[in-house]
Amino acid sequence: MGMPVRIDNELYANAKANAKAECRTISGQIEFWAKVGKAALDNPDLPVDFVRDLLIARAEERELATPFIPEGKARKRG
Repeated sequence: MGMPVRIDNELYANAKANAKAECRTISGQIEFWAKVGKAALDNPDLPVDFVRDLLIARAEERELATPFIPEGKARKRG
């Protein structure tokens, strides 16, 4: 259930610009920022960029995800 919330005009303008660039709604952009911020506060030892990328990766459909191959396993040895 959505709840109306008052936010600063500058935050709204920033969310609007980022939402357009990242193909989200304005409320979806603010929700994403809130999730990243909460996850970053819950995990202060992790860089914010890592937290953001992890949340994006977890939202991807598995069929679209690129499998992780450790660097040492990517090359054939012989």
